[in-house]
Amino acid sequence: MRKLILLIVALPLMASAQTTYKSEVWSPDNGDGTYTNPVINADYSDPDVCVGPSGEDYYMTASSFNCIPGLPILHSTDLVNWEIIGHALKSLYTGKAWLERYFSIPQHGAGVWAPSIRYHKGEYYIYWGDPDYGVYMVKTKDPAGEWENPVCVIEGQGYIDTTPLWDDDGRCYLVNGWANSRSKFASVLTVRELSADGTKAIGQPVIVFDGNGTENRTCEGPKFYKRNGWYWIMCPAGGVPMGFQLAMRSKSPYGPYEHKIVLAQGKTDINGPHQGGWVHTKYGEDWFLHFQDKEAYGRVVHLNPVDWSTGWPIMGKKGEPVSTYKKPLSNNQHPSAINNPVESDEFNAPVMGKQWQWHANYNEKFGAPTAFGTFRIYTYKLSEGWKNFWEVPNLLLQKTPADAFTVTTKFRMTSKADEQFGGLIMMGLDYSALVVRRIGKEFQLVQMTCKAADKGKAQTEEIIATLKPTAVDKIDYKPGIHEDIYLRMKVINSMVSFAYSQNGKQFTDCGQLFRMKEGKWIGAKFGFIAAETDAKCDRGWVDADWIRVTK
Repeated sequence: MRKLILLIVALPLMASAQTTYKSEVWSPDNGDGTYTNPVINADYSDPDVCVGPSGEDYYMTASSFNCIPGLPILHSTDLVNWEIIGHALKSLYTGKAWLERYFSIPQHGAGVWAPSIRYHKGEYYIYWGDPDYGVYMVKTKDPAGEWENPVCVIEGQGYIDTTPLWDDDGRCYLVNGWANSRSKFASVLTVRELSADGTKAIGQPVIVFDGNGTENRTCEGPKFYKRNGWYWIMCPAGGVPMGFQLAMRSKSPYGPYEHKIVLAQGKTDINGPHQGGWVHTKYGEDWFLHFQDKEAYGRVVHLNPVDWSTGWPIMGKKGEPVSTYKKPLSNNQHPSAINNPVESDEFNAPVMGKQWQWHANYNEKFGAPTAFGTFRIYTYKLSEGWKNFWEVPNLLLQKTPADAFTVTTKFRMTSKADEQFGGLIMMGLDYSALVVRRIGKEFQLVQMTCKAADKGKAQTEEIIATLKPTAVDKIDYKPGIHEDIYLRMKVINSMVSFAYSQNGKQFTDCGQLFRMKEGKWIGAKFGFIAAETDAKCDRGWVDADWIRVTK
């Protein structure tokens, strides 16, 4: 009853301002005017940032690859405290039926690569390169609202890491990198002219930088700016885990560009400070948001000051990334103004929480919020001869939020037929899940683990316990049986352990320790799985009551 009351109360509040959320496991704001990196300890790969017309609102987006909804939109008023406010992509790609079908199953590592976000003449634009299909753009007047359907600006393969620049005379230019996996060349940056509205190419590409055969190999992720009459391209080079940031400048958008390393690991423990976005604030400060590759945890977001006193954007502390630093000047200086991306979910709202993504384009048969204070995930029909969950699209997942955290969930598994199962999963190239599976008139508690899922390896199973149903349908033409259970996942230093409880008070450790593994260009993600092997039976489902992320 309490959940239902909360849901009813929540309905009229959906349009109101969101409340702040302080994470129990990672909050960068120290409450004393300083912050500690990373400012987002989650996999927001290839972040880019722009400032709105008020000068007080910053908007960030990041790569989303095959995960949907895509192109996350985050908002901040101080570059330290961030909130997820929406997504710019409902699917890949709305309006193109054959592409929507293609992305209806997980296309790992495909889709949205390294977007850029810009504000221009009253509208927000996001450009990205899809390495298989071309350069795309979406735009809106309200970054927290609806975004228009994607426009294909340049069709073709190999285009990645695209950023527009509207010049003082209204002309528009685009810089991009190249994916060797599609074009069979890389480590070069090209610039071309777009139409003034940014919707199509009107010029041919010009190679403006070549890192081949030098320390600047793997130059990619360029961001395009203009400052004091100079055209600036900022990009990483030297490789993702151990690379560095370059800044290059020219008096012409087509170069030639001189360049300088402006941020590198140096003597710090922050490896490969990689691509990101520069922002100049209304308070006269300059900052750079970029990612650090943390393997299984993904690519987390750091904030570094920028010093232009030499004429070059020297980042961090004399070119090395900072761990702790004073917060940017802003109107958000009160210690109580801490706000972090949401992780926990009570599932009381009639919409999916913004922290969640499916592993492919959404199909309504995946599941939906309910009016009962739960989120329902229906069992996915596994194909004949399946070996693991790599191609399962209805995985409802979110990013890991810290190096150490605990996830506890309460849910009900409803089964209409044998072999239907559902539970909690840590998903990546390797994965492990703790699920309840129906066998006859009972349930088994099972750990399902797979190494090299992307290579088609079969998963292994360990049966942990046999559980009596907690409820059985009495009236139904196809009666189901139900299991109410609490599952727990604890993460420390990339190691995952599991536990379960039938009363929510006493938990029993179970299963084997599992080492997290990143996904294809993304960090490991956790959440729910529900699947089955019978193609003809009625689907079962998981009704997730809540999921809580704690220390």
